Amino acid sequence: MNIGLTTLILSAVTISCLHTATGPDHYLPFIVLSRSRKWSMPKTIMWTILCGFGHIFSSVVIGLIGVLLGWQLARLTWFQDVRGNLSGWCLLIFGLAYLLWGLRQAYLNKPHKHFDVYEGGDIYVYEHKHGEVVYPQKRVKVTPWILFAIFVMGPSEPLVPLLFYSGSHRSALEVIVLISVFAVMTVFTMLTMVLIGCYGYSFIKTDKLERYVHAIGGAVVTLCGIAMVFFGW
Repeated sequence: MNIGLTTLILSAVTISCLHTATGPDHYLPFIVLSRSRKWSMPKTIMWTILCGFGHIFSSVVIGLIGVLLGWQLARLTWFQDVRGNLSGWCLLIFGLAYLLWGLRQAYLNKPHKHFDVYEGGDIYVYEHKHGEVVYPQKRVKVTPWILFAIFVMGPSEPLVPLLFYSGSHRSALEVIVLISVFAVMTVFTMLTMVLIGCYGYSFIKTDKLERYVHAIGGAVVTLCGIAMVFFGW
Protein backbone atom coordinates (compact mmCIF):
# COMPACT_ATOMS: atom_id res chain seq x y z
CA MET A 1 0.00 0.00 0.00
CA ASN A 2 1.53 3.35 -1.05
CA ILE A 3 1.80 6.26 1.34
CA GLY A 4 -0.70 8.36 -0.63
CA LEU A 5 -3.42 5.74 -0.21
CA THR A 6 -2.53 5.41 3.46
CA THR A 7 -3.02 9.16 3.90
CA LEU A 8 -6.40 9.02 2.15
CA ILE A 9 -7.49 6.09 4.34
CA LEU A 10 -6.47 7.88 7.54
CA SER A 11 -8.41 10.94 6.36
CA ALA A 12 -11.49 8.83 5.60
CA VAL A 13 -11.29 7.15 9.02
CA THR A 14 -10.89 10.48 10.82
CA ILE A 15 -13.73 12.17 8.93
CA SER A 16 -16.18 9.30 9.33
CA CYS A 17 -15.48 8.87 13.06
CA LEU A 18 -15.55 12.58 13.91
CA HIS A 19 -18.61 13.24 11.75
CA THR A 20 -20.49 10.46 13.54
CA ALA A 21 -19.26 10.85 17.12
CA THR A 22 -19.73 14.64 17.27
CA GLY A 23 -23.32 14.45 16.01
CA PRO A 24 -25.76 13.15 18.67
CA ASP A 25 -28.37 12.82 15.91
CA HIS A 26 -26.33 9.85 14.65
CA TYR A 27 -27.01 7.76 17.74
CA LEU A 28 -29.36 9.40 20.28
CA PRO A 29 -32.61 8.63 18.33
CA PHE A 30 -31.75 4.90 18.24
CA ILE A 31 -31.07 4.83 21.96
CA VAL A 32 -34.36 6.56 22.81
CA LEU A 33 -36.43 4.51 20.35
CA SER A 34 -34.85 1.32 21.65
CA ARG A 35 -35.73 2.17 25.24
CA SER A 36 -39.18 3.69 24.69
CA ARG A 37 -40.38 0.95 22.33
CA LYS A 38 -38.58 -1.81 24.22
CA TRP A 39 -36.69 -2.98 21.15
CA SER A 40 -34.55 -6.06 21.41
CA MET A 41 -30.82 -5.51 20.98
CA PRO A 42 -30.78 -7.24 17.55
CA LYS A 43 -33.56 -4.90 16.33
CA THR A 44 -31.71 -1.84 17.65
CA ILE A 45 -28.54 -2.98 15.89
CA MET A 46 -30.46 -3.70 12.67
CA TRP A 47 -32.00 -0.20 12.46
CA THR A 48 -28.67 1.44 13.34
CA ILE A 49 -26.90 -0.46 10.56
CA LEU A 50 -29.71 0.18 8.06
CA CYS A 51 -29.71 3.95 8.72
CA GLY A 52 -25.91 3.97 8.73
CA PHE A 53 -25.74 2.47 5.27
CA GLY A 54 -28.49 4.85 4.11
CA HIS A 55 -26.29 7.73 5.27
CA ILE A 56 -23.31 6.20 3.48
CA PHE A 57 -25.30 5.60 0.28
CA SER A 58 -26.09 9.30 -0.19
CA SER A 59 -22.47 10.21 0.60
CA VAL A 60 -21.17 7.70 -1.94
CA VAL A 61 -23.62 8.82 -4.66
CA ILE A 62 -22.34 12.40 -4.33
CA GLY A 63 -18.77 11.14 -4.00
CA LEU A 64 -19.03 9.18 -7.25
CA ILE A 65 -19.73 12.47 -9.04
CA GLY A 66 -16.27 13.53 -7.86
CA VAL A 67 -14.84 10.22 -9.09
CA LEU A 68 -16.36 10.70 -12.56
CA LEU A 69 -15.06 14.28 -12.77
CA GLY A 70 -11.57 13.19 -11.76
CA TRP A 71 -11.69 10.18 -14.10
CA GLN A 72 -12.69 12.30 -17.08
CA LEU A 73 -10.06 14.93 -16.27
CA ALA A 74 -7.38 12.23 -16.10
CA ARG A 75 -8.14 11.28 -19.73
CA LEU A 76 -6.91 14.65 -20.99
CA THR A 77 -3.40 14.44 -22.45
CA TRP A 78 -2.10 17.65 -20.89
CA PHE A 79 -3.30 16.52 -17.48
CA GLN A 80 -1.11 13.42 -17.46
CA ASP A 81 2.10 15.32 -16.63
CA VAL A 82 0.65 17.42 -13.83
CA ARG A 83 -2.22 15.34 -12.43
CA GLY A 84 -0.45 14.34 -9.20
CA ASN A 85 0.42 17.90 -8.22
CA LEU A 86 -2.79 19.44 -9.59
CA SER A 87 -5.13 16.95 -7.91
CA GLY A 88 -3.27 17.49 -4.64
CA TRP A 89 -3.75 21.25 -4.97
CA CYS A 90 -7.45 20.70 -5.73
CA LEU A 91 -7.74 18.65 -2.55
CA LEU A 92 -5.97 21.36 -0.54
CA ILE A 93 -8.07 24.20 -2.00
CA PHE A 94 -11.32 22.31 -1.41
CA GLY A 95 -10.26 21.58 2.17
CA LEU A 96 -9.47 25.24 2.86
CA ALA A 97 -12.76 26.36 1.28
CA TYR A 98 -14.73 23.78 3.26
CA LEU A 99 -12.90 24.75 6.47
CA LEU A 100 -13.72 28.44 5.98
CA TRP A 101 -17.33 27.61 5.09
CA GLY A 102 -17.61 25.45 8.21
CA LEU A 103 -16.24 28.22 10.43
CA ARG A 104 -18.68 30.67 8.83
CA GLN A 105 -21.58 28.27 9.45
CA ALA A 106 -20.55 27.97 13.10
CA TYR A 107 -20.16 31.75 13.47
CA LEU A 108 -23.53 32.50 11.88
CA ASN A 109 -25.14 29.75 13.97
CA LYS A 110 -27.18 28.44 11.08
CA PRO A 111 -30.27 26.34 11.88
CA HIS A 112 -29.78 22.58 11.80
CA LYS A 113 -31.93 19.57 12.53
CA HIS A 114 -32.37 18.64 16.16
CA PHE A 115 -34.01 15.73 17.95
CA ASP A 116 -36.01 16.24 21.14
CA VAL A 117 -37.40 13.57 23.43
CA TYR A 118 -40.90 14.28 24.73
CA GLU A 119 -42.98 12.79 27.49
CA GLY A 120 -43.76 9.15 26.81
CA GLY A 121 -40.53 8.59 24.90
CA ASP A 122 -41.67 10.09 21.58
CA ILE A 123 -38.99 11.78 19.48
CA TYR A 124 -39.58 14.81 17.25
CA VAL A 125 -37.22 16.39 14.75
CA TYR A 126 -37.13 20.08 13.84
CA GLU A 127 -34.65 22.85 13.05
CA HIS A 128 -33.06 25.12 15.64
CA LYS A 129 -29.94 27.16 16.40
CA HIS A 130 -27.38 26.41 19.10
CA GLY A 131 -28.22 28.19 22.33
CA GLU A 132 -31.76 28.92 21.19
CA VAL A 133 -34.77 27.75 23.18
CA VAL A 134 -37.31 26.52 20.67
CA TYR A 135 -40.92 25.52 21.03
CA PRO A 136 -41.41 24.15 17.53
CA GLN A 137 -44.73 24.68 15.83
CA LYS A 138 -43.70 22.49 12.92
CA ARG A 139 -42.23 19.24 14.07
CA VAL A 140 -42.18 15.71 12.74
CA LYS A 141 -42.59 12.65 14.91
CA VAL A 142 -39.70 10.30 14.32
CA THR A 143 -40.43 6.72 13.32
CA PRO A 144 -37.76 4.24 12.19
CA TRP A 145 -38.51 4.82 8.49
CA ILE A 146 -38.54 8.61 8.87
CA LEU A 147 -35.20 8.30 10.65
CA PHE A 148 -33.90 6.26 7.71
CA ALA A 149 -35.07 8.96 5.26
CA ILE A 150 -33.31 11.65 7.32
CA PHE A 151 -30.03 9.73 7.16
CA VAL A 152 -30.33 9.12 3.42
CA MET A 153 -30.80 12.86 2.84
CA GLY A 154 -27.79 13.81 4.97
CA PRO A 155 -24.55 12.97 3.16
CA SER A 156 -21.01 13.57 4.41
CA GLU A 157 -19.52 16.14 2.03
CA PRO A 158 -15.78 15.72 2.84
CA LEU A 159 -15.81 12.30 1.18
CA VAL A 160 -16.27 13.98 -2.24
CA PRO A 161 -12.76 15.52 -2.62
CA LEU A 162 -11.09 12.30 -1.42
CA LEU A 163 -12.90 10.33 -4.12
CA PHE A 164 -12.14 13.06 -6.69
CA TYR A 165 -8.44 12.66 -5.90
CA SER A 166 -8.66 8.89 -6.43
CA GLY A 167 -10.67 9.39 -9.62
CA SER A 168 -8.03 11.74 -11.02
CA HIS A 169 -5.50 8.94 -10.62
CA ARG A 170 -7.88 6.53 -12.36
CA SER A 171 -7.47 4.20 -9.41
CA ALA A 172 -10.45 1.90 -8.95
CA LEU A 173 -8.62 0.31 -6.02
CA GLU A 174 -8.38 3.63 -4.17
CA VAL A 175 -12.07 4.36 -4.78
CA ILE A 176 -13.18 0.94 -3.53
CA VAL A 177 -10.89 1.08 -0.49
CA LEU A 178 -12.00 4.60 0.46
CA ILE A 179 -15.71 3.79 0.17
CA SER A 180 -15.25 0.55 2.12
CA VAL A 181 -13.27 2.21 4.91
CA PHE A 182 -15.70 5.12 5.12
CA ALA A 183 -18.70 2.74 5.26
CA VAL A 184 -17.24 0.40 7.86
CA MET A 185 -15.99 3.16 10.18
CA THR A 186 -19.24 5.16 9.99
CA VAL A 187 -21.41 2.17 10.87
CA PHE A 188 -18.91 0.96 13.48
CA THR A 189 -18.88 4.36 15.22
CA MET A 190 -22.69 4.59 15.14
CA LEU A 191 -23.03 1.11 16.63
CA THR A 192 -20.44 1.84 19.30
CA MET A 193 -22.19 5.02 20.43
CA VAL A 194 -25.63 3.38 20.36
CA LEU A 195 -24.52 0.32 22.33
CA ILE A 196 -22.74 2.46 24.92
CA GLY A 197 -25.92 4.53 25.33
CA CYS A 198 -28.20 1.49 25.50
CA TYR A 199 -26.15 0.05 28.31
CA GLY A 200 -26.55 3.25 30.32
CA TYR A 201 -23.19 4.94 30.01
CA SER A 202 -23.03 8.71 29.58
CA PHE A 203 -21.42 10.37 26.60
CA ILE A 204 -18.81 13.07 26.35
CA LYS A 205 -20.66 16.31 25.70
CA THR A 206 -20.41 16.99 21.99
CA ASP A 207 -22.79 19.96 21.62
CA LYS A 208 -19.98 22.47 21.06
CA LEU A 209 -18.08 20.16 18.72
CA GLU A 210 -21.27 19.48 16.73
CA ARG A 211 -21.39 23.15 15.81
CA TYR A 212 -17.94 22.87 14.22
CA VAL A 213 -18.38 19.48 12.52
CA HIS A 214 -18.05 20.97 8.99
CA ALA A 215 -14.99 22.98 10.00
CA ILE A 216 -13.40 19.84 11.47
CA GLY A 217 -14.06 17.95 8.24
CA GLY A 218 -12.52 20.79 6.25
CA ALA A 219 -9.47 20.81 8.50
CA VAL A 220 -8.92 17.07 7.95
CA VAL A 221 -9.17 17.44 4.15
CA THR A 222 -6.83 20.45 4.29
CA LEU A 223 -4.21 18.47 6.24
CA CYS A 224 -4.53 15.65 3.71
CA GLY A 225 -4.00 18.16 0.87
CA ILE A 226 -0.96 19.65 2.60
CA ALA A 227 0.54 16.18 2.97
CA MET A 228 -0.02 15.48 -0.74
CA VAL A 229 1.27 18.82 -2.06
CA PHE A 230 4.18 19.68 0.23
CA PHE A 231 5.37 16.29 1.49
CA GLY A 232 4.69 14.17 -1.59
CA TRP A 233 2.52 11.63 0.24
